[in-house]
Amino acid sequence: MTSLRLAPWSDQGLDLLHRQNSAESTEHLGGPETAEQLRRRHERYLALTDGRMFLVVLDGQVAGSIGYWPREWEGEQVYETGYGILSEYRGRGLAVEALRLCAEQARRQGSRRWLHAFPSVRHDASNAVCRKAGFELVGECAFEYPPGNPLRSHNWRLALTTPTAD
Repeated sequence: MTSLRLAPWSDQGLDLLHRQNSAESTEHLGGPETAEQLRRRHERYLALTDGRMFLVVLDGQVAGSIGYWPREWEGEQVYETGYGILSEYRGRGLAVEALRLCAEQARRQGSRRWLHAFPSVRHDASNAVCRKAGFELVGECAFEYPPGNPLRSHNWRLALTTPTAD
């Protein structure tokens, strides 16, 4: 029996970012980053206060990363999520389960109504993760990731709160 859990982002995350920084894993994210960019990303993850980054841990081994952070989208304050599973752990449904666990964490934080994901329209596996985790497809949109790298994305969202009646 396997055990998947989310662990708070820690110094182990920097090694994970280096392991995830392959051409294959960053194909839909603008390509590999420099060591300095990875270090800055790691520092941003450690400093998150409204949102959180996690290590995806399977049976005691770091298998990937996932998190959520604030973003303004179409005039509304929402959370955005992103995830990456190391290639040797892919195809086991770990990203779907990690996304469900991450959504629960965002729901508990309780400060935003929606959790959005913006995978490239060409990234079939990442879009399947959103669908299987219960997100609704809102449609296609223009997106930039990393900054300066425009891409066509799907806008997936998951309700974190129920709207209140006025």
